[in-house]
Amino acid sequence: MKDSIIREQTKQNRRHPAVQLGAVLFWLLLWQAASTAVGLPLLLPSPLRVLARLKELGSTWSFWETVLCSLRRILIGFITGVTAGALLAVAAWAIELVEALARPMLGVLKATPVASFIILALVWVESDALASLISFIMVLPVVYHNVREGLDAVDGQLLEMAHAFSLSRWKIVRCCYLPALVPFVLSALTSALGLAWKSGIAAEVLGRPVRAIGRQIYDAKIYLETEDLFAWTLVVILLSILLEKLVTALLGRLSRSRARRAKG
Repeated sequence: MKDSIIREQTKQNRRHPAVQLGAVLFWLLLWQAASTAVGLPLLLPSPLRVLARLKELGSTWSFWETVLCSLRRILIGFITGVTAGALLAVAAWAIELVEALARPMLGVLKATPVASFIILALVWVESDALASLISFIMVLPVVYHNVREGLDAVDGQLLEMAHAFSLSRWKIVRCCYLPALVPFVLSALTSALGLAWKSGIAAEVLGRPVRAIGRQIYDAKIYLETEDLFAWTLVVILLSILLEKLVTALLGRLSRSRARRAKG
């Protein structure tokens, strides 16, 4: 009991804002030291130079238009991937033929490198739709497998009791299936969102659509604009963290709201 309390306190200490801020400052100082040692901003600009360049970019409308366009493309792929993955998981759980047909396709999606999908997809779709398609492909198997695990984790005895009391289908879903699915869906969404974001940006780097973060990263590399390269990469990292926090907060709020309604 005492050991478990100590472990919990240690976890809470690690999540403390001061500890997290200290870790960020450590890596920034290390970055600054490496930049000073190299002495060539073309190879490794300092954090202050990158932040200054990011401030310059953020003061223009084209910057925000580029960010919004990339967000739109990737979120379209993410939402459609989540929807298709969840529906396919339910269908495969209910119908063995669907599972047999889906298994090899999902195996291919998981085993094939992202770069191969991007290059192949460039033959079939326009560059503007590439990020959405790649995000969809990356998200679908993650959501599928997590939803399937959640469905398999439903308590069989609880289902038998629900049928014994002749509960309606909606009440069975709400009281038996949803509580079992929530942790699996939460894990799937947080993992899939990060995967969709990174793969979508990679697709933009190779596809180079108009108004895209990936295009800006590629152009910065081609023209040796290292400060721009670091600034746009920092944008990708910050947006990834922000999206994950928003999805986690939204799902947590929905879960608490559902729990309050169940108690009421």
